[in-house]
Amino acid sequence: MDVEMLGRTETLFALSNGHIGLRGTFDEGEPVVQPGTYLNGFFELRGLPYAESGYGYPESGQTVVNVTDGKIIRLLVEDEPMDLRYGRTVDHERCLDFRTGTLRRSTLWTSPTGRTVRIKSERLVSFTKRTIVAIRYEVEPIGEDMKLVLQSDLLANEPLPLPDNDPRLAAALDSPLVAALADCDGTSAALVHHTKKSGLTVAAAMSHELNLPGNADTSIHAEGDLARLTVAATVPEGSKLVLTKYLAYGWSARRSVPALHSQVQAALAMAAETGWDALKAEQAEYLDEFWRDADIELDGDPELQQALRFSLFHVLQAGARGQSRQIPAKGLTGPGYDGHTFWDTESFILPMLTYTVPGAAGEELRWRHSTLDKAKARAAELAQTGAMFPWRTIDGEECSGYWPAGTAGVHVSADIANATGRYLRATNDEAFEIECGVELLVEIARFFAGFGHHDLRGRFRIDGVTGPDEYTAVINNNVFTNLAAAQALRDAVTAVHRQPTVAKDLGVTNDETAYWSSCADHMTIPYDDEAGVYQQCEAFTLLDQWDFTASQDRYPLLLNYPYFDLYRKQVVKQADLVFATYLFGDRFTLDEKRKIFDYYYPITVRDSSLSACCEAVSAAEVGYLDLAYDLLGESVFTDLHDLHNNVSSGLHIAALAGAWTDCVAGFGGMRDFGGNITFAPRLPSRLNYMSFRMVVRESRLVVAVDNDQATYRLLDGPPIELAHFGESFVLSDTPVVKPIPVLANLVPPEAPIGCAPYRRASE
Repeated sequence: MDVEMLGRTETLFALSNGHIGLRGTFDEGEPVVQPGTYLNGFFELRGLPYAESGYGYPESGQTVVNVTDGKIIRLLVEDEPMDLRYGRTVDHERCLDFRTGTLRRSTLWTSPTGRTVRIKSERLVSFTKRTIVAIRYEVEPIGEDMKLVLQSDLLANEPLPLPDNDPRLAAALDSPLVAALADCDGTSAALVHHTKKSGLTVAAAMSHELNLPGNADTSIHAEGDLARLTVAATVPEGSKLVLTKYLAYGWSARRSVPALHSQVQAALAMAAETGWDALKAEQAEYLDEFWRDADIELDGDPELQQALRFSLFHVLQAGARGQSRQIPAKGLTGPGYDGHTFWDTESFILPMLTYTVPGAAGEELRWRHSTLDKAKARAAELAQTGAMFPWRTIDGEECSGYWPAGTAGVHVSADIANATGRYLRATNDEAFEIECGVELLVEIARFFAGFGHHDLRGRFRIDGVTGPDEYTAVINNNVFTNLAAAQALRDAVTAVHRQPTVAKDLGVTNDETAYWSSCADHMTIPYDDEAGVYQQCEAFTLLDQWDFTASQDRYPLLLNYPYFDLYRKQVVKQADLVFATYLFGDRFTLDEKRKIFDYYYPITVRDSSLSACCEAVSAAEVGYLDLAYDLLGESVFTDLHDLHNNVSSGLHIAALAGAWTDCVAGFGGMRDFGGNITFAPRLPSRLNYMSFRMVVRESRLVVAVDNDQATYRLLDGPPIELAHFGESFVLSDTPVVKPIPVLANLVPPEAPIGCAPYRRASE
């Protein structure tokens, strides 16, 4: 076992259902780098320090809390604690099973005194019972009878490593939980704690089932931050000591300590009544349904195939059972970015969920709607109308203390509107539209209509903003932001016309919607006539050039150069205008898209994990298929190969979701403009075959692509109108086979020196 890899494997082997997240730490609690048990939405407040304060600066930050750890089952073999750093590990294997949704582990270990045991464990975070975790832990003596002791814990306020100066990591919290209740009885125990500042209360409870030949001595106690069941037994050779542990979690900002205590006790009773075998069966059945609707199959690159399924599985874990909660940038796999959600969720994660697990996408948008009052209050605080959603948050309050790359990133509100419009077109979810969708779209439209203005020439401008490229900040008329805002305004007009009663209740008038349409129709889109290319923002192509030779071994630039220098040069952190050519692709011709890619790819350093997947889709569309494949590899191996050297703080969920987009929208050529689902599939030279699945308005379909043709099959649901390279057809019971036109695989531009993509096409 490579102890140096622990931080990475703790993240990679994480389990979650969108409500509870467990890092893949060892059952025995040590060795450990970053212990982690997270509940979606549970956080502590911390001050945001400013060298100079300013009006409208957020006063408090929010940081995800490592709550009570119930994963720990310590083992002592004849008084020797089982610890992989000591003794001899004869065999050790862990398996994250995408079919069963469990983490399995098998270890053959010899203690320093020469006694050998085989340990097997399996844990799951239930998709079907969202408050429940279950663990099966068994120990088998090898070669002789042995005295074994198990200590099964609930432990709060675990010591955590101190972060370094990387802004992508989490703030340190010192013992954030205050004990409120400790209770135990039989083989069950519970701890209830509250935070010091945020006013949140969390309850954790455990119960056990014990199976072994003969008798065991058991004792249990609970006090303060620790509850522990101790089991001591002499286990004969050839027999096993088997412990099944059930955990239940709950938290609230309003419920009392006794109420939460009762809640987790009831959940434990439900788990015990269901039993280990049934929980596993339900987990597998849930995942069977997911893979039926979401699987992607590739032929030609087995390693990438497995990595792709890893990506899809973890995106599901991040958003499956959030139940109107956020989807953090790291999911619930680590404390990175303080557990915040950003624009990543709506622009990268929700596209995959919308077409594979639409219910999960709808729940996240309902969470955004639940924070609408805070977004309206934030807009009012900044002298704006409508709703202004936060750049980064856990509960809807703005938590970014850096204005140029935080509050100025107003496109996050448009991203939420765009995700709402996409979801409505893909699902026809009228209940959501009436209850949440129209109001979200209306208030965001009101914000952009008031935030921008018509200049003397009648063009609508949005000034003083930052687009996706955070190395170009507080600029005018960022094309991505302007196109996203225009789409938001148009979607609001459409929703108002579709739901006039709701619109009337919101006070929307005909004059207001007419103005929204005028803003969208006259949106400023800067273009450089001399260079013959669209500008990322106004005057971008006039900025000084960046010296990529000097910076070739100093990436990421944000850790090695001042923003004062970055903001004044033509250097792009992550795909910005290139991303816009995909999301708003009906606004550009193919030739314009290629010119944009050719201009911006050579100055984009991909210091964000979000960049490669955006560039891959555009590269595939404009004919750089093998480059697109390399960029897909960069997205899908972001965490498995730790390409950004920070996976120990959590997975990059948006990059993993972006890998789905690369396959479906990149090589599958899928687009959804105005609810019209179209395809233009094309494969890179490395692949012989690809198939992917989608759910669109209750129609389940699979698209299979090889080098010569594409086959469309309807698996379930009503017939659906589609298009293949512009040719419309209706897909019903009979598969439709269409030829793929010959497409040239063009020679792409070069990346900045030191920023070559993660090569796979030529392997």
